[in-house]
Amino acid sequence: MMEIAIIIASIAIGSGIALLAGGMVGIGEGYVAGKAVEAIARQPEMEGQIRTTMILGQAISESGAIYALAVVLLLIFSVVLPLLGRLMELL
Repeated sequence: MMEIAIIIASIAIGSGIALLAGGMVGIGEGYVAGKAVEAIARQPEMEGQIRTTMILGQAISESGAIYALAVVLLLIFSVVLPLLGRLMELL
């Protein structure tokens, strides 16, 4: 019974860390957008190229956050919920 509780707690901690990583992606994307606006303000003639590069970079970094969310959902629904049901049966 204690083993199941330890597994559930470990997955909860891992899921929290993965969600924090996804949140940090949002901070990074905001920073990139701010720097892109600064670059466009300095060189308005390069606006199209700067915007294209910014959007491409943000799309690539956002995929990391989506993967983190997918891992969290997979852990919770495929591992924790069955173990939680088993733990409730033992109690």
